[in-house]
Amino acid sequence: MKPTVVVIEDEAALATLLQYNLEHEGYQVFVASEGEEAMLLVAERNPDLILLDWMLPQVSGIEVCRRLRARGETSNIPIIMLTARGEEADRIRGLDVGADDYITKPFSMVELLARIRAVMRRVRPALAADTVHFGDIQVDRAAHRVRRGSRDVHLGPTEFRLLEHLLQHPGRVFSREQLLDAVWGSDVYVETRTVDVHIGRLRKALNDVGENDPIRTVRSAGYALDETLAG
Repeated sequence: MKPTVVVIEDEAALATLLQYNLEHEGYQVFVASEGEEAMLLVAERNPDLILLDWMLPQVSGIEVCRRLRARGETSNIPIIMLTARGEEADRIRGLDVGADDYITKPFSMVELLARIRAVMRRVRPALAADTVHFGDIQVDRAAHRVRRGSRDVHLGPTEFRLLEHLLQHPGRVFSREQLLDAVWGSDVYVETRTVDVHIGRLRKALNDVGENDPIRTVRSAGYALDETLAG
């Protein structure tokens, strides 16, 4: 499953260049050109990482970063600031409001991609590892194999993608609409109750007699992998 990046950049040529290079590297990319639009896009897409320009029209990048960190559902999304400001005080200010990294324009695309990979490995290790552990559940992403304890868990392709997506964000609640976009794709029409059906199948396959159910249902909100229930 492709990691999702939201690019918040008002310079159209740079935004296009970033989108092209990120998509070439295997990321799914969405672009916003100003702060309010960016806040809506981040809420809708729940990205794995945000590239955020400091100098934005109307609402500054610093303010966007501050707002994202203040909201529970976006507080842990990695943010890399892009800016022409190279002074140490400005870099410190960007990091103090919650940015995970900071790169000064003009920058090398190779360096930016390396920094993105480094932040992903540090903050979202499940995106970088071939084998992911969650409690007593082990997922081999390369081989598409799942084990729980000493037994193999047999999942269909959709259930595997659901589990993989939830594993990338343990504890984070996803609405049915967000899971539809992430697992089925935003260009495919599927009824939201389909998510409930596949979550039910995933639960049935994962949970044997006496085992805790690691999938938490949040009423009127969606589903999450609950670390307190795993293992």
